[in-house]
Amino acid sequence: MVVKVYGPHYASTKRVLVCLAEKGIEFETLPVDLIKGENRNPEFLELQPFGSVPVIQDGDYTLYESRAIIRYYAEKHKSQGTDLLGESIEERGRVEQWLEVEAQNYHPQIYNLTLHILFATALGFAPDEKLIKESEEKLAKVLDIYEERLSRSKYLAGDFFSLADLSHLPFTQYLVGPMKKEFMIRSRKHVSAWWDDISSRPSWKKVSLL
Repeated sequence: MVVKVYGPHYASTKRVLVCLAEKGIEFETLPVDLIKGENRNPEFLELQPFGSVPVIQDGDYTLYESRAIIRYYAEKHKSQGTDLLGESIEERGRVEQWLEVEAQNYHPQIYNLTLHILFATALGFAPDEKLIKESEEKLAKVLDIYEERLSRSKYLAGDFFSLADLSHLPFTQYLVGPMKKEFMIRSRKHVSAWWDDISSRPSWKKVSLL
């Protein structure tokens, strides 16, 4: 059965799409224009009452929140495609740990940068330069911790590519691309090597073109 994925052009949705690609799961995408407010249409709010993307429909099963979705598919299809959860309970624990690090420490800072540098004007408000500066400083400190971790293992959860790495792809692409802050990655030897590795995966190359 083909999985329907709403809002393919946005970073959080690409997190889901790259997971589906790694697992070899067929999907179709349905556009949702947040700038035009299509996420506030009654039909969409029936699927996602908070009005955000992504949302998936898998038969009669509907799920939202990108990290919940990638956990769901990584578990449901664990033996198919890339194993994104690890082989032991200890490896799974580290995957979950670094997923939480991404969600609680990495994402808030990079989201602020994305919102205020790339989308503020389109959304009708002025970029907050103070918040941009503070978020960049906080993100740098997080990346310093990543640098230390990645000096000891190839990937965040160990020597295997997992959801923990995958979850970083879409927003980090904004950082090194349109935000022109690639120096934050390249100034850290092990973070830079990690980024080159995960961003060169065929799944991401496919999804990043959507």
